[in-house]
Amino acid sequence: MKQKTMSIRFSSRSIFFGLAALSTSLFFSCGNTGTKNEVKAEKVEEPAEATADTATTTQELSFKDKEGKVLQLSALKGKVVFINFWATWCPPCIHELPSIDQLRQSLKDNKDIVFLMVDVDGDMEKSSAFMAENKYDLPLYIAEGDIPAEFLGQSIPTTVILDKAGKIVERLEGSRDYGAPEIKKALEDIASGS
Repeated sequence: MKQKTMSIRFSSRSIFFGLAALSTSLFFSCGNTGTKNEVKAEKVEEPAEATADTATTTQELSFKDKEGKVLQLSALKGKVVFINFWATWCPPCIHELPSIDQLRQSLKDNKDIVFLMVDVDGDMEKSSAFMAENKYDLPLYIAEGDIPAEFLGQSIPTTVILDKAGKIVERLEGSRDYGAPEIKKALEDIASGS
């Protein structure tokens, strides 16, 4: 008795659209284990109690640079802080890095705005090599301890913007074009108190 086998054939069109859908979902976010795979911007409106909690967290949060120097986030009060959480293996992170580099270069003379690029894997050697290879002039850090959920959820890239008081004014999940003029203007407005 001959056994029948089932042969499944996919047309090249089916394969193409399947791969395109998979690539698109990977493009917008890495590591998202939530129920929605969407790019989202969260405007953080917090009650007074939450603001106090965020301020406490900000004071305790610290990062280490390539030389091993530890930077307390609270030391940056009085400055607008742009923190980007990323990884070398994350396609959406890699996609947005040129525009972050462009944004930083355009604001380099503004001493009231600080950039922190935080490698979530904590692999300074690998991320430094990646930055050098791509000729990015971005200040690289790794977290010293756990990153609080109000800063980093379950998705990278995530960008957090703090005002001069150290309060989170914006948390953006997913890849962005940070070279857009309105982003530069928004940071300058926060820095000037507008």
